[in-house]
Amino acid sequence: MASTLSSFWDQTFFIPSPAFTAKNLPDQTGKIILITGGYAGIGLSLAQILYSKNATLYLAGRSASKATIAIDELRRTSPTSTGRLEFLPLDLADLTTIKPAAQQFLAQETRLDVLVNNAGVMNPPAGSVSAQGHELQIAVNVYAPWLFTQFLLPILKSTVQIPGVATGSVRVIWAASFAIDAVAPKGGVLFDEETGLARGDLGREKAYGQSKAGNVMLGVEGARRWGKDGILSLSFNPGNLQTELLRHTSVIQKALTKVLMHPVEMGALTELYAGWSPDIAFELNGSYIVPWGRIGRYNKDLEEGIANGNAEKLWKACGKVAEDFL
Repeated sequence: MASTLSSFWDQTFFIPSPAFTAKNLPDQTGKIILITGGYAGIGLSLAQILYSKNATLYLAGRSASKATIAIDELRRTSPTSTGRLEFLPLDLADLTTIKPAAQQFLAQETRLDVLVNNAGVMNPPAGSVSAQGHELQIAVNVYAPWLFTQFLLPILKSTVQIPGVATGSVRVIWAASFAIDAVAPKGGVLFDEETGLARGDLGREKAYGQSKAGNVMLGVEGARRWGKDGILSLSFNPGNLQTELLRHTSVIQKALTKVLMHPVEMGALTELYAGWSPDIAFELNGSYIVPWGRIGRYNKDLEEGIANGNAEKLWKACGKVAEDFL
């Protein structure tokens, strides 16, 4: 409990000023960035920074209409940008959409500098499941991003080899949350003994915490597997923010957000640090980034869960869920 309160205090109230902002970001001409959920909330705020620096952005998600509005806004706010903006249809609640989305991207591009696994769902109505019948939060926040990343891994690896690409600049970043400290189960993820998959019977809040702990585990395990290929894999807590993730919360919870939550623009700086700060060298691969861009630590329970093999176990569970969709 003391550790949780300390983390909450440190990541909510007494947060150091951001060390890496748009002013520090060099020109991104020629860079290709893919952001899931990039047309709303934190993803859109990050896109605004990157597009202003001439990056080419793929905004992946379900809603073409929302993406069109976001793209118009980005062009309006950065009229001199030489970057490109593309919408990529992707529904993380349905694994059948993952491969077509990746194939569409791969048919259009020959490099991918940063993959931002930003999209997620939080506390949906009780009993919500994905198209494949998995608890919705673990499906959208963990299983689908893992599968999407697998399809994009070859282009990430080949981007590392492009002449002029800076060491450590090709990255995969995974959106976690303070929920890993507040509501995740002991060990981060609880596994069903019969199926080997993450349990889906934990209740909405704990299931959300489990999915976010899962994102930390994917960051750690990705670093272990891909570090030799020159790819950085990191997780981040963007901060307690006023975003669309709160759409399923109660009236009381929404009222509390006005006191405890920060503007989404601040969360974008956490993502910016995770994806672009040159301070993150390979010895920090697998790190957990906290607001508004600094190396943090997750709680002892999660640390022990990872040390005891839960990250590798989750990776295998993702593979089992995805085997019919590869």
